[in-house]
Amino acid sequence: MPRVIFHVDMDAFYASVEQRDNPEYRGLPLIVGGKPDQRGVVCAASYEARKFGVRSALPTRTAARLCPQGIFVRPRMDVYRAESRLIMEILASATPAVERVSVDEAYLDLSAQFPEEAAPDEALEAALPIATGLKERIRSERQLTASIGIGANKFLAKVGSDFRKPDGLTLIREAEKAEFLRPLPIRAIHGVGPVTGKALEDRGLTTIGQLQDTKINLSEIVGSWAGKLRDLAFGRDDRPVDLSEERKSISAETTFLQDTDDRPTLRAALRELADEITETLHKNQIGGHTVQVKVRYSDFTTLTRQIRLEDPLTESSDIYRMACYLLARDELVKRPLRLIGIGLSTLVPPVSIQQLKLPL
Repeated sequence: MPRVIFHVDMDAFYASVEQRDNPEYRGLPLIVGGKPDQRGVVCAASYEARKFGVRSALPTRTAARLCPQGIFVRPRMDVYRAESRLIMEILASATPAVERVSVDEAYLDLSAQFPEEAAPDEALEAALPIATGLKERIRSERQLTASIGIGANKFLAKVGSDFRKPDGLTLIREAEKAEFLRPLPIRAIHGVGPVTGKALEDRGLTTIGQLQDTKINLSEIVGSWAGKLRDLAFGRDDRPVDLSEERKSISAETTFLQDTDDRPTLRAALRELADEITETLHKNQIGGHTVQVKVRYSDFTTLTRQIRLEDPLTESSDIYRMACYLLARDELVKRPLRLIGIGLSTLVPPVSIQQLKLPL
């Protein structure tokens, strides 16, 4: 059976919703996040703001310097989540095989809609009207735009959705995939972040084509990921569309108005974060084996530390104690913190647990 995968990615989702709901913002550099004169980060930026170098995760003060005429609005997460549900319903009208990646993107597997004897590229091309129809419905029903990539696997579909943003539609045919990928930058490969990207670029590998052609032993650069990296460079990816709806992790974090290493302040923040996570655990009747603590310093250096437990945690007091333990174990509060967070993963149905005797 030929594989037909869509990657649907909403265009500047948070900012686009704000511009739709507030016509006076349309065509202007809109920045969704904290106030420019206070501690905060950019959650999203309109394409007009991106022209000035504004992007997600930038400090809002930096965004204000880059784009003095930027309009800053507070995020409305409840509105974005509600909008996401409506968009996912539109996507589900094309196929029940939808993997929701985040509030604004999803993979769709339409393979079952095409004859097993169909040639791979024939099936991909036959799917074009379906993608066009989804884009038109999102535009007419939600007054928003989406970019869609079509390929025979998740990697190619994701590359395609990024190729012509905003409002793009890109089909990457199997017969042409290696050639299509050649001119793209090495960092177009999902998983090649700043550290890996720099390591590859330092060896002269700046494009996917150079990665395809290289005789360098990639395991010396990326270790055990070398084989997978080479597969992706040629457009090979066998990951299935994941239809499970189970949560993979729960996290919460807070950014302080002023950097702090004050222990009572940090403990109070950790208790609130643990309470927030526990509320979600109880609502979904789950527990978690792995606790992670996250800290960010004034220079934006970010560290995470984690520990996995034999029995899952379900109570706020236990999560709080584990976070304190990790902070102390790895001496993470050697200087004031800008941000602190807690995460819980390896989620399972809860079982009775013993209280952990750990120092505060």
